[in-house]
Amino acid sequence: MAPVRRRGITATALLTLLLTATACGPVADRQPGELRVGYDSLDGDLAVWPPRGTLAGDAAVRSAVTGAVRDWRSPADDRVHLPTSGVLWSGEVGGTPLTLVAADVPGESASWLLQVTAEDGRYAVTRAAEYTDPGYLVYSDVLPVHTSDGRRYLTSSRVQRLLGPDGRALRNADGLTEPVNVPACRAVPVTATLRATKALPRGRAADRLLDLGTGTTDPRYPLVRDESGSGKRALTGLDTCVLAGEEGPFGSVPRRIGDRDAPLSVPSSWPMAKLTVRTLGEVALGGGEPAELEQLSWETADGTMTAVVYRPADGGAPVVSPADRSNPLQTYTLPVPGQPLAVLSWRSTADSALSTPPDTPRLVDRPGLAVVPMPTRSETFSLAEAEKTHYRSLTPHR
Repeated sequence: MAPVRRRGITATALLTLLLTATACGPVADRQPGELRVGYDSLDGDLAVWPPRGTLAGDAAVRSAVTGAVRDWRSPADDRVHLPTSGVLWSGEVGGTPLTLVAADVPGESASWLLQVTAEDGRYAVTRAAEYTDPGYLVYSDVLPVHTSDGRRYLTSSRVQRLLGPDGRALRNADGLTEPVNVPACRAVPVTATLRATKALPRGRAADRLLDLGTGTTDPRYPLVRDESGSGKRALTGLDTCVLAGEEGPFGSVPRRIGDRDAPLSVPSSWPMAKLTVRTLGEVALGGGEPAELEQLSWETADGTMTAVVYRPADGGAPVVSPADRSNPLQTYTLPVPGQPLAVLSWRSTADSALSTPPDTPRLVDRPGLAVVPMPTRSETFSLAEAEKTHYRSLTPHR
């Protein structure tokens, strides 16, 4: 099987780096049971996350941070595995001690970015974001940091330059950038230039990310990979706080742990990469000007998700549907004010045919797309194909 690629580095290359790191001792000496300072990951001879920050060598700070991380629990009540976690940066920001920890939580097979701050001499985890990529957090090169004076980014030693949302190069000290103005509810681009290394022999001129905004709440991780730039185009004009809400595309499919929903965990529909958009068609309501329908698609840790966006002709606020997992027949509930809609989408072939409940008016009816008024009770729709018929039900929200 071909190796899976993550941000331009193959899984084989990552495994090589991990094995190289494992064969090497800790970056900094530590007492048994304490967090390492720096992280034992090498890219050739380059230490990807060396100890950084003015407090990185302070043994008392390291011990206090270790205690805070040991006491912290994930939303599923799992604890950090200290031997495979590490301090990425430790110093002061605006006169307040701040430590950033890459935390391994084996119970969820997850990586967490923990912000540990001190108040009155006592350290505690004050921010905790889960890295939804099932890979390792420490193989990312840009990590988001939430501070009182704005968004900052912690960069690995592979990063030569980081451009902020306005395209300006950000100054940094010991890997932590100056604060940058990131809107609360709008996606903005961040672009890194990566130096040539063993894993990236030619480096990378534009490693693109989207910051979904400072309104993104923990444990949702606010950075999304956007290698092609399609995500920036897809989210133009969209409110990311609405997208992240319980009824929005990114927040609507809850995480399941065992046989229960886990509402405090990152939603299964939270985006990870490959945000794209395509036009589905137009729909006119009540004789008005036609509005444009678009389909969003993105990758999550649980697979591909999609949703639809209704963009009114008058330039009003777009309306978005909850997410739908990738299916042969996609069904979406679209809460258009005054006339809720149901949107059905499929890949049209010569053998495919959509069936709707009797007397259902079709506001749009063309190959691959149907738009109908949202049913007032649970209704079932079906898509007949050459070898199989697919059934989907829509139930109105109460």
